[in-house]
Amino acid sequence: MSVGESYALTHLDVLESESVHIFREVAGEFERPVILFSGGKDSIVMLHLALKAFAPAPVPFTLLHVDTGHNFPEVLDYRDRIVAQHGLRLHIASVQEFIDRGELRERADGTRNPLQTVPLLHAIRAHRFDAVFGGGRRDEEKARAKERVFSLRDEFGGWDPRRQRPELWQLYNGRHAPGEHVRVFPLSNWTELDVWQYIGREKIEIPAIYYAHEREVFARSGMWLAPGHWGGPRDGERTERRRVRYRTVGDMSCTGAVESDAETIEQVIAEIAASRLTERGATRADDKLSEAAMEDRKREGYF
Repeated sequence: MSVGESYALTHLDVLESESVHIFREVAGEFERPVILFSGGKDSIVMLHLALKAFAPAPVPFTLLHVDTGHNFPEVLDYRDRIVAQHGLRLHIASVQEFIDRGELRERADGTRNPLQTVPLLHAIRAHRFDAVFGGGRRDEEKARAKERVFSLRDEFGGWDPRRQRPELWQLYNGRHAPGEHVRVFPLSNWTELDVWQYIGREKIEIPAIYYAHEREVFARSGMWLAPGHWGGPRDGERTERRRVRYRTVGDMSCTGAVESDAETIEQVIAEIAASRLTERGATRADDKLSEAAMEDRKREGYF
């Protein structure tokens, strides 16, 4: 760049800078932060930003995954490989272990996504985590649009929208009483399209199921679900081979695929740019239980 030439940050540069700032703020304010890492695209971008924030030093946080037992095998393989690659420490909170001990019961619909709250809160208490990074974005869902970047949780892990704190000029208030903790959302101001554009710009590796591939699926409630030991398909539901990809990955019982021919990051970006449905609205059955399904779960301690 020549002398006198102006320099402007791209919108991705601005978002990256804000997220890096948030990671560094938490490192300075809290004693035992943890990053929720599932191997999904938002947690992948979040970890990438954390690695950038502290390079060349290692990330000063551990990772936590609440494993429903119904996760996509490709995503779990990716999770374990990335953890090993960067020499990170991963805690796994297992829904299955809580079911085996009788502390949780299977739901009639087979989905375990709502069952994640108890293992999550147990892990937070057991390891005394005082700040928990999550990949939630405000564009995903109405309840998540209410969240601040620093979101206070009470001693029971509950969320009260009335206790939200102002965050003027990117000033974040991490004060909390003993037993309380703060959820931190570095991607709050990102959109799904921003996430994909950033993955493309940074050449970040992601699980292959985010790209179009041939897969056995069956139709339920307007979505293409993957068959599995969780209880699908039911009588009357037949599997068929379709060319699909996933916009989001979670519990197999409630995460639908979308029909797609997008095999490259450029094609995925073009597809997302043309979509008028959010990823959760299009592919997450657990959010369709009621208008307030997500907010109800967040009040109980869910992310």
